[in-house]
Amino acid sequence: MEATALVLFALLVLAGQRACAASDAGGGGFRVEFIHRDSARSPFHDPALSPHDRLLAAARRSLRGEVLGRSVLAAAPAPAADSGVESKIISRSFEYLMAVNVGTPPTQMLAIADTGSDLVWVNCRNGSGAAAAAGGVFAPSRSSTYEVVSCRSDACQGLNQASCDSASNCQYQYGYGDGSRTVGVLSTETFTFVDGGARQVQVPHVDFGCSTYMAGTFRADGLVGLGAGAFSLVSQLGSATSFGRRFSYCLIPSSAGANSSSTLNFGSRAVVSEPGAAKTPLVPGEVDTYYTVALESVAVGGRAVASNESAIIVDSGTTLTFLDPALLQPLVAELGRRINLTRAQPPEQLLEVCYDVSGRAQEDWGIPDVTLRFGGGGDVTLRPENTFVMVQEGTLCLALVPVSEATPVSILGNIAQQNLHVGYDLDARTVTFAAADCTRSSSASSSS
Repeated sequence: MEATALVLFALLVLAGQRACAASDAGGGGFRVEFIHRDSARSPFHDPALSPHDRLLAAARRSLRGEVLGRSVLAAAPAPAADSGVESKIISRSFEYLMAVNVGTPPTQMLAIADTGSDLVWVNCRNGSGAAAAAGGVFAPSRSSTYEVVSCRSDACQGLNQASCDSASNCQYQYGYGDGSRTVGVLSTETFTFVDGGARQVQVPHVDFGCSTYMAGTFRADGLVGLGAGAFSLVSQLGSATSFGRRFSYCLIPSSAGANSSSTLNFGSRAVVSEPGAAKTPLVPGEVDTYYTVALESVAVGGRAVASNESAIIVDSGTTLTFLDPALLQPLVAELGRRINLTRAQPPEQLLEVCYDVSGRAQEDWGIPDVTLRFGGGGDVTLRPENTFVMVQEGTLCLALVPVSEATPVSILGNIAQQNLHVGYDLDARTVTFAAADCTRSSSASSSS
């Protein structure tokens, strides 16, 4: 069922694109749809679920270790010939998807877009002609621009413990903390991105994994790593084009219309120029892939309540925000003093702080803004819709939770980032935040 939905989705998107001529890296950048997994534009959308059900499911994914965690790679069996290259990447789920066109002629793939990993890979046919997994499949033999990377190349040597197959091709093995992994051949190919549904931007010689074996659950045609490492799409665009190593997104709120989607921007389109933009430098983290910044203090309703500098990862693939208890506990206490609502029992005991808002208009909830102060003095204001979610009719819960054994790192999740234009610049080593109307921005970009 899911495989059929993926194929139909790809055909519909491809049919709606206007063909353009040759390669186009002009214009300084491009933007694509950033599709939430629960959006009506996603093949994983379940119409039987209410908006509250979807938010509750996303909270479950965050709290049950399916996000950035500390888990080590499990021993998932791989074909004996594929000793490969293993990269221990921390466990996570996925929340956003993007369409990529691979090869010449292009094959459209719907891939997970992941700010928490680096490798770009797609589902390929193996030597026997079988696909590594259900869904969209890229057939290298049908592309005139496909090339295999030698195991003696710099690209292959850039992966840990590079491995050669009998033909001296670069075998890779890329693992995730939940035991999932992809195994295949490191290759290069032309990737085509459709900007605004019309203009095509072609980028040749993108290093990617042509996956012929998968273990675990990958409910998409592949994965586009948007992390800070050398193999990510962001870094490769910086090397192959004039775009620079920068990207941004503007996440529409969960209350937006069913046919709306967020935008993912590259190059000059990724510049955050809205008034009041707050810029903070990237700081060294335990994993180079992640976008780590310093969170210095928090304020509620303009009143500072806690100062305790801690590293926090900015991540689109995590739903909730995880904070150091030294910051979260005084924040929750101050919210409790200011919010004049009756406490409610949290559904499934997932979120600890919930309120009963039955029969009350939203303007009567009395929820104050929360301000995060990052390193460099940048202040980011979180509105009530960034800090609270309606998990069932009449029950409003705080979407800020303490770090835990399952998720022992602080993470700024995607609910907190909704209606913010968030820009990542690896050349300048900064992350920039600005308040924005992301639904309006998405509508404007899709019509341009």
